[in-house]
Amino acid sequence: MDMHHQHPIACKGTRSTLPPPPTPPYSENEPNRAQRVPEDASRLPGRGKTQALDLLIGSSTRTATHLISSILLAVIGLAPAKKRPSAFQLYSFTAPPTPLRVVHPSLLHLLHHSPASIMSYGPPVYDPMGSGPGWTPYNSTYLQQPLDWWNPGQNAWQLTAGTLVGLQSIPGLVVLYAGWMKHKWSINSAFMAFYAFAATLICWVLWAYRMGFGTQMLPLVGYPNIAVDINYQLAQSSLPATGLSQQFPQATMVYFQFVFAAITIILIAGSFLGRMNFAAWMIFVPLWITFSYAIGAFSIWGGGFLFQMGVIDYSGGYVIHLSSGTAGFVGAWWIGPRLDIDRVDAKPSNITLMLVGAGILWTGWNGFNGGDPYSASPDAGVAVLNTNICTAMSLLTWVTMDMIFFKRPSVIGAIQGMITGLVAITPAAGVVAGWGAILLGIGSGTVPWITMNIFGRTELMRKVDDTLEVFHTHFVGAIVGGFGTGLWATAEGCSSFGITNPGGAIAGNGKQVWLQIVGALFIIGWNIVWTSLIMIFIKYVCRVPLRMSDEMLEVGDYAIHGEEPYTFAHYNRSLLGGGVRDQHHNKTGADFREQTDSEKGSNPSEILHGRDPHERGQEIGAPAGLQDPRTEIKLD
Repeated sequence: MDMHHQHPIACKGTRSTLPPPPTPPYSENEPNRAQRVPEDASRLPGRGKTQALDLLIGSSTRTATHLISSILLAVIGLAPAKKRPSAFQLYSFTAPPTPLRVVHPSLLHLLHHSPASIMSYGPPVYDPMGSGPGWTPYNSTYLQQPLDWWNPGQNAWQLTAGTLVGLQSIPGLVVLYAGWMKHKWSINSAFMAFYAFAATLICWVLWAYRMGFGTQMLPLVGYPNIAVDINYQLAQSSLPATGLSQQFPQATMVYFQFVFAAITIILIAGSFLGRMNFAAWMIFVPLWITFSYAIGAFSIWGGGFLFQMGVIDYSGGYVIHLSSGTAGFVGAWWIGPRLDIDRVDAKPSNITLMLVGAGILWTGWNGFNGGDPYSASPDAGVAVLNTNICTAMSLLTWVTMDMIFFKRPSVIGAIQGMITGLVAITPAAGVVAGWGAILLGIGSGTVPWITMNIFGRTELMRKVDDTLEVFHTHFVGAIVGGFGTGLWATAEGCSSFGITNPGGAIAGNGKQVWLQIVGALFIIGWNIVWTSLIMIFIKYVCRVPLRMSDEMLEVGDYAIHGEEPYTFAHYNRSLLGGGVRDQHHNKTGADFREQTDSEKGSNPSEILHGRDPHERGQEIGAPAGLQDPRTEIKLD
């Protein structure tokens, strides 16, 4: 490996050098090489020597030419580097409405021919601009040569990995939250995640990306700047404060890092569900991304002081999970608890839907960890395999703990074990061996289980209403993973990742354990301070309540959004206060309550406090004598 590109860092990935590009077929000084045409197209001979190229030249439409060029691009992208051109021109060509002989420009340099040499052996070529013989492409994307940094395979994998991470948020966490919460909170919980994804992207491209991965302003943050300029987006990806560059455009890097920022803030939402004022959430998202996430990202990944010290965070154990666990717990304290009845009776609305979201989260983690070498490298394969090993081990360990202590396997517990395994392997994915992933899985299946089921039930921990136990799954899971990285990182894994750390304690580098502890303490301290400051700003400066009123909390989704997750309209609307009028039936909530109480014999206090009427053995609105199928029936 070229040592010039190695750093004692926790940065994601390095740059591998492409072979020099072929000599351009015509002068680099031409202002627009895409419009080069032969001097006299009227004297072009017939087909002659073009038998070998006949499959590439013929009657075509836009669909046909794009199909052929896409296949060739795919084949070339997968071919060994020595057997493919390292740089070429790409065009998007709009074909005429009638079949004509067309040479698709994107094929020319793939075959190492200039436009003139191809056209000198072929039939007359259609000119879409109507400006004379030859061709002049329009509606085209044109990449200047030489692109010595361009690698279509690396770009394709990075975009794929980023998309997998995006799917973890939408729909992964969206449906996981919707299924995990009580049915009266399904819409609000899912939409908090959906809103955060969109809001984070706009903040990211307008200022936050370059705070986290741009030119250094302070040892812990870069200069805020836009990432929407076309020249910036088309340029080679680079992390200027680290001295590293990648083999894909800057736009790909901006998107890839965005999905990590988005999933972090969505994980925080898991601590706030079931009572946070949505208006306060709308303000919290951009502020936290700006003043907390961007700082952690730059400090560890973007070239900041922890990066320079040598803290290893392969894919976000600290930047994402430790910060979300800390911010979620602190924010939950500031917001306050849910209603008592919602804390006592917190049955998920749909465990099957939870499994769907959990499955998307698990498989999407292949992109989460596999994309962080910034290349389709051998180390990416190691990261993907270790991710799945650790997750499976953690899930099995958690289920075993449930069987030992509770005498039955819990599906929700299995999901928690899966999540802790994904979290623990994240800082270590590509730098530990497979046996290290197994050890991390055992640790993430036991330590968070103990903190959640023993320490989490103490009076002290019950003072903070962490809705989905994000503290245990992400904070504790990240501590296990970060400390385990310091213990079990291998020298070979670090070298493959492109960092000069000589491994962890198992490789004779006990200093790495202390570096991991320092990194964790900084992330924890920074998030405690800034999450608190943001909550104070929203509550006392913006004058926006952090928590919804008890009246809204009694109703849930319908009081907040005017919408319901399922078709149980009679249930949610019966909870509304007398001042809220149903738009479809012109009745207030009091009317629904009065009708429900008088006709069905319901106890108003049970409904007002959110108790599921199904628990009483007879469904509201069902004919008398029709028992809930879940009610036990004794037969003689």
